[in-house]
Amino acid sequence: MGDKKTPLIKLVRRDQWLLMMFLPVFLYYLIFCYLPMPGILIAFKNFTPGHGIFGGDWVGLKWLDQFVHSRYFWRLLRNTFLLAFYPLVIGFWIPILFAICVVEIKNSALKRFTQTVTYLPHFISTVVIAGMIINFLSPTDGIVNTLLASIGLERINFMMAPEWFRSIFTVSGIWQSFGFSSIIYIAAIMGIDQEMYDSGKIDGVNKFQEVWHLTLPSLKPTIVILLLLSIGGIMSVNFEKVYLLYNGATYETADVISTYVYRQGIESQNFGFATAVGLFNSIISFVLVYIANQASRRVNDMSLW
Repeated sequence: MGDKKTPLIKLVRRDQWLLMMFLPVFLYYLIFCYLPMPGILIAFKNFTPGHGIFGGDWVGLKWLDQFVHSRYFWRLLRNTFLLAFYPLVIGFWIPILFAICVVEIKNSALKRFTQTVTYLPHFISTVVIAGMIINFLSPTDGIVNTLLASIGLERINFMMAPEWFRSIFTVSGIWQSFGFSSIIYIAAIMGIDQEMYDSGKIDGVNKFQEVWHLTLPSLKPTIVILLLLSIGGIMSVNFEKVYLLYNGATYETADVISTYVYRQGIESQNFGFATAVGLFNSIISFVLVYIANQASRRVNDMSLW
């Protein structure tokens, strides 16, 4: 007779401390992601507060049709995509390059200092970051405009200029996140077999060849997985940051689906319409990550599922 399977209770007792560590994460997703899912019904109903999510008349795809044919649809879709696409294209590779450079630092004190300085912005509140950006770019006493004036250039009211919003959002986002995002790449590089590098040195490869032919190929699985996860969140632009930085003058390039949902749902109390728009955004995100996953599976034979 074969060995009996380990009873569930024994497995729980064996891994009880690991399960305790996982419990807060499980509760977070259960409470804030899974339990509210029945609320999707509001997107297909003429919802009235007080009647519950199962009350109200069924309207089908009325709210979604109204959004798709509204004058704001293409502007919101374009802004949402671009404000996520620019940081992805420009900023995705910076943590990889930074991780490679950090690993090459031989002085341990300098390495720790560099990592600490670049990690810190990630832990700064979005409200504080937005305040710093507004103060630095102030047209009267901001450091950027002060420097422009000192070299004889005209002051620019950056926060009221639609053409500057995407650049400000992208650059500040990359600065805030690249250090912390590099942690996983540093860990992956440290896990690469050192014998590969020793063999490369014997064969006479230079540092560039070492990075291109040894380090990056070894990082490929990590890069692909993180890229797929990033594509999955491409429609989830940082709502808090956009909301704190944008204004009526910059709606043309700054208004995104999440801020539009906030105005419609919270400020205008058009809950059914706002839920339908949010559901549309989630569906687009799912389609994007599915397509990216299938393409990665065919090209690199690597995928999330």
